[in-house]
Amino acid sequence: MELNIAVLPGDGIGPEVTNEAIKVLDIISKKFNHKVNLSEGLVGAIAIDKTGNPYPNETHKICEKSDAVLFGAIGDPKYDNDPTAKVRPEQGLLQMRKKLGLYANLRPTIVFESLIDNSPLKKDRIVDTDLIFVRELTGGIYFGERGRKDHGNSAYDTCEYNRNEVERIAQLGFEMALKRKGKLCCVDKANVLETSRLWRETVQNMESSYSNVEVTYEFVDAVAMRLIQWPSEYDVLVTSNLFGDILTDEASVISGSMGLMPSASIGSNNALYEPIHGSYPEAAGKNIANPLGSILSLAMMFEHSFSLEEESKIIKKAVDNSLKEKITTKDISGNNKPHTTTDVGNFISDYINS
Repeated sequence: MELNIAVLPGDGIGPEVTNEAIKVLDIISKKFNHKVNLSEGLVGAIAIDKTGNPYPNETHKICEKSDAVLFGAIGDPKYDNDPTAKVRPEQGLLQMRKKLGLYANLRPTIVFESLIDNSPLKKDRIVDTDLIFVRELTGGIYFGERGRKDHGNSAYDTCEYNRNEVERIAQLGFEMALKRKGKLCCVDKANVLETSRLWRETVQNMESSYSNVEVTYEFVDAVAMRLIQWPSEYDVLVTSNLFGDILTDEASVISGSMGLMPSASIGSNNALYEPIHGSYPEAAGKNIANPLGSILSLAMMFEHSFSLEEESKIIKKAVDNSLKEKITTKDISGNNKPHTTTDVGNFISDYINS
């Protein structure tokens, strides 16, 4: 099979972890006789430095021509610490999502048995946790009208959704639930927000088309509590852009390390895959970053963009084996014989190739 993949390493540790995912991609492609065409583009702070644009047109063209996008990370302290900056790296990510029509973010949270003691939560609370958030990605408050008034002393951000936006995200959630444990939770704030009332009303109207899915409705604040109390009770959770942004970061720590979790941003014609961690600039260039989130994002790519489930399973098995054998970076192992970024990538590549 021919795979056309855009590679956007980005900022901070992005290039380092992406490099390990590419290493695994090379091994998988040889093992299964796939032809892989890679095209690299600039995005984020490095793109601003070189072109003045966090998501240059050249990068967009590369992404449009690809079957899928493997993305590293975005962000740089010199922009984070400058409140007057007119152009910021994160704008590149928002532009990319909007221009490519990446309307849904899939973010799983899985507790690996070998790392269960790494979680900040008690073992009995998190055992068997395997959930996935389906977050709306191109609407809501992040894309609404915003501004200042009263001579800059008042500010406003507008949250807006239409029914079609909610329907397509809910449909994806329902379809995923049918393939998993058959449970869907609609997360909103319908007791206060009109947009949330539209979300709840729309999902309720769709229930009859998915009679095999058990649907619940919970307020976002209640979900924030229950994710800590009993995360294993959840299966698929659908929610808006802002709520999903916050809750997925909360859920990510359940596994014991943010460096472990992958994600996918799905559109009608393309999809982007990235680890959920940020650019972690303090670790850049030190060969200590955890590449597993990027490698597992590659596994998601094989499964969701190319329907190559065997390839995906082998990658996941190799990652699980690296955790069992304690071939892990410092964020997981602490000071107990941590391995480097390249050590972990090499181990997984060798395991797949054996």
